[in-house]
Amino acid sequence: MAKPKPIELRPVGHITTDAIGPSGKRVFYIQAWKDDRTITLICEKTQIQSLAVGIEQFLADVNTKYVDLPDASADYDEDQMHVHPPVEPLFRVGQLGLGYDPEADLVAIELRELAEGEGKETEDLNVVRLWCTRSQIRAMANWGLEVASRGRPLCPQCGQPMDPAGHFCPRKNGHKH
Repeated sequence: MAKPKPIELRPVGHITTDAIGPSGKRVFYIQAWKDDRTITLICEKTQIQSLAVGIEQFLADVNTKYVDLPDASADYDEDQMHVHPPVEPLFRVGQLGLGYDPEADLVAIELRELAEGEGKETEDLNVVRLWCTRSQIRAMANWGLEVASRGRPLCPQCGQPMDPAGHFCPRKNGHKH
């Protein structure tokens, strides 16, 4: 079987993350497009949150190393940040990474497919690289944190998400509240 060739959009016209579905059952996506090509990937809420924190740290490091760069804007228009149909994901994300090309002043987000099931070797997994401006990726990170925060409220005792029907809290010996 031939090793899949990485998919690259360089640079993207737009990149976003979003969730579809009711609280507690939402599916999270990363979506980018360039011209008429759209790439959509499924990811976990925790991946979106970790990525957002990682992006802020990464951009701070880039600004420390390249002191003449202007600050990246975190502004976004919510109407433009929702995923666009049709939502046909290529794969579920297993690993994420960030890189920077100082010549082009572009940030790369590399997304690797989750190895599901037995027999799938690392080199057989799909890889997508999305090259963005620093402002595009910072806006995506801020929007991602906003989307993640719109889910179920967290239990003040144990920190786990609470369902509308109630929550069995381990810190309250399983009593529903």
